[in-house]
Amino acid sequence: MSAFLSTLAVFAVGFVARPLGGLMFGRVSDRLGRKRALAMTVALGSFASLIIAVAPPYVMVGVLAYVVLFVARVLQGLAHGGEQPAAQAYLAEAAPPERRGLWSTLIYFSGTIGANFGLVLATILSAVLGQADMSTWGWRIAFAIGAVGGLFALYMRSRMSETEEFERTEAVIARERPSLVREMWVHRRSAFQVIGMTVGLTVSYYLWVVAAAGYSIAVLKADPTATLIASVAANTLFLVWLPLWGILSDRIGRKPVMLIGIVGLFALCLPLSAMIDGDPVRLFLAMTIAQVFVAAPCAISPAIMCEIFPTRIRTIGVALPLSIAIAIFGGTSLYLQTYLTRAYGPQAFSYYVMALLLVSAITVLTLPETRGRVLNDETA
Repeated sequence: MSAFLSTLAVFAVGFVARPLGGLMFGRVSDRLGRKRALAMTVALGSFASLIIAVAPPYVMVGVLAYVVLFVARVLQGLAHGGEQPAAQAYLAEAAPPERRGLWSTLIYFSGTIGANFGLVLATILSAVLGQADMSTWGWRIAFAIGAVGGLFALYMRSRMSETEEFERTEAVIARERPSLVREMWVHRRSAFQVIGMTVGLTVSYYLWVVAAAGYSIAVLKADPTATLIASVAANTLFLVWLPLWGILSDRIGRKPVMLIGIVGLFALCLPLSAMIDGDPVRLFLAMTIAQVFVAAPCAISPAIMCEIFPTRIRTIGVALPLSIAIAIFGGTSLYLQTYLTRAYGPQAFSYYVMALLLVSAITVLTLPETRGRVLNDETA
């Protein structure tokens, strides 16, 4: 158990660096363009994965091995802190206003495909190599593949065109050079709304999409292969729910869809959490039911966040509060789940999640309805 908690602490290190990454690359995106920021973040993320893949083992260099991994996780955090907001801004500005809800689902759609690929790869490597080889060197293969995949993504992003909305505003931004502090103060309400939306969403996403399988294997001692298969199956269905919620939000509005998802998760959190007991079939059922509701806010929150900020600070306006919320609540969620379960019982973490979902629900009620909004530098 203590070894697993130590692993999760290292996992959280990357999240701590996210706010700085959001500040750095959010500023790049709003000053130099979405395309340039997306290219820089994927290059940095790929480089960090390569460092992890070739990092020397402890038996060779001692404590320096931990230092190398720490630095690589920090670089990953910097990249991820800027990448998602830049991608959200790009998609929001490129999408037709009447279909922005659908287009915004690509953020979590692509992320879940990546998570699924990682689970499938872990299943295959575990089956082929065995536990001993996986622990010794097999885990490096995934990071090497990630580094190569990042190079392909860099090539694809270099061929993208900049959004028309940014190009229309670029000259004004370059001439006026708006003060970041002043702009964030003016739009502080929107920034706090991003945090409020994110706290419940990020913990729910990591709980039901990312962490459920790893928690079952490491803490509940579930069968690794069967558990990973159950997780991949549930996550595959998650890809179906995302565009459906996006389409619905383009028809009935953002706020109703967000509230349906959050209230549904709040109501089902305790019974679904109780189903995670080490049995892969029950895990699949719990994940599938939960993900129907998780998909609602995941699908359209990228659109909402971009719709409440003007073009000149659309990326950094989202990046700073989003990365802070993810660092504080997302980065610690897996650690807290394990610790609270161990200290106070299996339902303790569920009450924590429900409290954060309540914050998110209240926040959504304060939002304006932004369905179909035309994005420009006056959007707010």
